[in-house]
Amino acid sequence: MAPMASMAHQAPLTHSVAFLARRAATALAAVLVLGAAAAPAAYADSADAPTASASPKKLPDGLYGSKDPQYDGVWRQSLALLAQDTVGVRPAASAVNWLAGQQCADGSFTAFRAEPGKPCDAKTPRDTNPTAAAVQALAALGGHGDTVKKAVGWLKSVQNEDGGWSSMAGSASDANSTSVVIGALAAAGEKPQSVTSKKGGKTPYDGLLTFQLGCAAKGDERGAFAFQLKGAAPNADATAAAATGARGKGFVVEPAGKGADTPVKPLSCKDGDKEGKGDKKAGADDPAQAAEAGDGYLVAQFDKNGQHLLSAMPGAEKQPDVGNTADAVVALAAGAHGTAAAKPLKWLEKNSADWAKQSGPAAYAQLVLVAHATGTDPRSFGGTDLVAALNATGPEPAAAAKKDTKDADDAKDGGGLGVVWVIGIGLAIGAGIGFLLSSRKKSRL
Repeated sequence: MAPMASMAHQAPLTHSVAFLARRAATALAAVLVLGAAAAPAAYADSADAPTASASPKKLPDGLYGSKDPQYDGVWRQSLALLAQDTVGVRPAASAVNWLAGQQCADGSFTAFRAEPGKPCDAKTPRDTNPTAAAVQALAALGGHGDTVKKAVGWLKSVQNEDGGWSSMAGSASDANSTSVVIGALAAAGEKPQSVTSKKGGKTPYDGLLTFQLGCAAKGDERGAFAFQLKGAAPNADATAAAATGARGKGFVVEPAGKGADTPVKPLSCKDGDKEGKGDKKAGADDPAQAAEAGDGYLVAQFDKNGQHLLSAMPGAEKQPDVGNTADAVVALAAGAHGTAAAKPLKWLEKNSADWAKQSGPAAYAQLVLVAHATGTDPRSFGGTDLVAALNATGPEPAAAAKKDTKDADDAKDGGGLGVVWVIGIGLAIGAGIGFLLSSRKKSRL
C-alpha cells in the first residue's frame, strides 16, 4: 500500500493498495509472532519503496491501530468504521473526523496524510483505493454528504477509457481497483452502469469483465479474474473482489437470509470452446453471470486446498491466505451461495484469530464483514468477540451495545494457524517484503 513521492516519475502499480496492504499485514503479522522487529524497517527502507507522508512520532487522535499508518491509515480506518456501523456501533467522533480530514481539496484520498492541514500538491499520491474505501465508510455513517460527493467526483474524473480504474490515475486498469470503486459508487447512491468513460462510453462493468479468463484458458483457470490484462493469469484475490463488484456490491454485503442456498454455476464451455478455439467468457455483457463463474473458480480452489485460499512468497511454499479467504467468503455470500460459503467460513472461525490479532483493525473489520454477510454472530466468531476486539483498537465508541463493552482481552482466545505456518512465513519474510514492493512492476502474482 505504498504511495509514490511523485506520480510523474513512478512505475505504474500492478497490484491494488488493498492487495499490497493485505500482503504487508500478513507478512508483518508473522514477523511479530516470531519477534522479528526488523520487518517494518525493511519495508520502509527498501530502495524501491516510494516516499510517502512522513510517519508521525505520535499516532493521531482518533486513528485505529497502533502501527505505522503511512501505507494503510485511510484504508484501515475506513474498514474499521464501516464494520462498526454494520453491527450498530457508533464510532467516536474523533475517528470519523480523522477520516474525513484526510481528504484532499480535489476530493481524493491518499494512504495517509501526516499533516492534513497542509494542502495536497502535485506530489501527493492520490489513490483510488483509499478514496473508494473512505466513500463507503462515510456514506454509511452519514453526515458527510459533501465529502462523499467530492470523492465520487474525483473517482469519476480518473476513470480509464476501458471503464475501469487503476490504483494510481493514469496506469492500466486492474480488477481490484475497479471493484472497490464500483462498491463506492453503489454506496454513494450512484448506478455504476451509468458511470461511463469520457472516451468510448465504457461502464465499470465493461472494464471489470475484461479481466475474466474464458474458455480459451486452462480448464482449472476458467472463470477466474486476472489482476491486469498484461500477463493475465488467474488471481484468487482479484476473483474474490471482482465476483463481489460484478454484483454491484462493496465491502458490506447484506445476508441473503436463512436458508438461502443458490447453487454455484461455474463457467460452462461447450462446442469448440473446450479446445480453446473460442474465447467464451462467463458473461461478456452480463456481470451477474460473470460473478457466478468467478464464484465457481473460488469454490474449486476451496475444495482443492482444504477450504481456504493460498498465497506464496518467493522461496517459500504456499501458505493459507486468511484475508483472501475472507474476501472470497463474502463473494460467495453475495451470490447467496450458503452451502458453498459454509465450509470456508468454518475454516475462518477456526484459523483467523492469530492473524487478526497481529494484523490489527482492518483484519478484525474484514472478519466482522464476513460475519455480517453470512449471518454469523461477530461477537462469537470461533470463540472471539470480533466487535470488542475491533473497538479496542481505536477510540472508545460514542455508543455501543452492552455486549461490545466487554474487555477485549476476552477476544484473545480462538483458533490459530499454527507454528508451522508462522515459521514458514517468517523464513520468507526477508524476500517477501521486497517482493511486495517490486510486485508493483510486475504484471502477475
